[in-house]
Amino acid sequence: MFTKQRLTGAYENARVEYFDETTKYVFFSDHHRGDGSLADEFTRNRNIFQYAIDYYYKNGYTYVEAGDGDELWEYPDYRHVKNAHPEVFDSIKKFYDDDRFILMFGNHNIYLKNPEYVEKHYYTNYDEYTETFFDYLKGIKPIEALLLKNTHTGQEILTVHGHQGDAPNDQFWFLTMLSLKYFWRFLHAFGIRNPSSPVKNINRRHKIEKNYSKWIAENKMMLICGHTHRFKYPKKNQLPYFNIGCCVYPTIITAIELNGEEIALVRWKIKSNKPELFILLNFPY
Repeated sequence: MFTKQRLTGAYENARVEYFDETTKYVFFSDHHRGDGSLADEFTRNRNIFQYAIDYYYKNGYTYVEAGDGDELWEYPDYRHVKNAHPEVFDSIKKFYDDDRFILMFGNHNIYLKNPEYVEKHYYTNYDEYTETFFDYLKGIKPIEALLLKNTHTGQEILTVHGHQGDAPNDQFWFLTMLSLKYFWRFLHAFGIRNPSSPVKNINRRHKIEKNYSKWIAENKMMLICGHTHRFKYPKKNQLPYFNIGCCVYPTIITAIELNGEEIALVRWKIKSNKPELFILLNFPY
């Protein structure tokens, strides 16, 4: 019941954008960017993400960051996150300056609901070399939900992070945040994950997906989300539930592309180049 209320509320208050056969959107979620330490799960895939986001910028996409981009539960002082990944944030700023960046909050960066926090941490950035502040995402207004409407058919696509209705990460998020900040974050460095998270708790993950599927069926609405870290592209005759996946898989990142009126789940990974043989000849003097 609570999931239904939360998703319906998000839909009714969503930011509305229009799409047609000419528009391009790319959705990423669950980067969990940290401070660059061993506990920062984003660092192992940072180069993949950097390459991907630069590709989407060059090819005219609007970038939708669908929640949990920054790991603010573990690192509420955003300076450390920005200092750890300067090239990534430079690329994000290019999208924003071109009016092609939409920032959504999830449970791990729910602080973005607070305009004062956003103004303090996101409006400006600091250049350590010149020792000066400069505009970063000045004026940005993070949102909970994005509603895309087709200009020709009126078809609607709702995007949320996916924590709506997940009790430990929604109505009781503060308690979950405390356990992560003061306990589980220190175990991340050794590869130990929080068993209460839907990422590793199969029963909870399936419950979330089941509740979301019920809402989709009742509202006849196409839904894109993240949160569970499990990418999903519906098969033929299945409900239109799409999950972006995440950027913290061991060797890949996933995204959803809306290219015109076609939607695709894509996977980015590093692949080695074809080896070349070099023969060094030594000539006697």
